Formats: sequence, C-alpha cells, structure tokens
Amino acid sequence: MAAENRIFDDLARVATGALGTLTGMRTEVETRIREQMERVLERMNLVRREEFDAVQAMAAKARLAQEGLEQRVAALEARLAADRPAVPRRPLRPRAPPPRRRPPKPL
Repeated sequence: MAAENRIFDDLARVATGALGTLTGMRTEVETRIREQMERVLERMNLVRREEFDAVQAMAAKARLAQEGLEQRVAALEARLAADRPAVPRRPLRPRAPPPRRRPPKPL
C-alpha cells in the first residue's frame, strides 16, 4: 500500500512537472507567434487603431469647418450680388498670335 502511494506521488510529481513544462512551452510559443505577427504587420505598413481614429476625427472636424466656410462664402456672394447692380460685361477680344521670330543669320 505504501508502495502504491509512493508510485502515485511520483506520477503526480511527473504530471505536475510535465504540466509546468507544457505551460512554459505554450507561453513561449504564444510569445514567438506574437513577435512574428508584429513583424509581419510592421512590414505591411499598417496604422494603429489609435492613429486611425485620430485622423478620422481630424477629417470630420475639417469637413465641418469646410461646410461652415462654404455657407459663409455663399452668404457673402449673395450679399455682394444684392449690393451691386448687374452690369453687362463686354465680350473679350481674341488675342493675336505672337509674331514669328526669324532665325539668326549665320556669321
């Protein structure tokens, strides 16, 4: 009976050691895979989520500012058109072509 307990104790120690080793191997494999994935992603020249969100927020802010400026320009143009009477413009004359240059005389 004591021999059986001793065998079970030995088996338990071996199993515990094996589990510890497997856990260490698992951690090592996960670390290596993570490193490889980071290298691959770095070579792909991707942006991080935080950078993408920041640029997206900047673009939304710029879009709002542009829309506000478009409204201001439209209001100013309308005010300018209301202040000035419509004056017909005279048509532009076509330009004459530039004069031809003569080649220089040989010496």
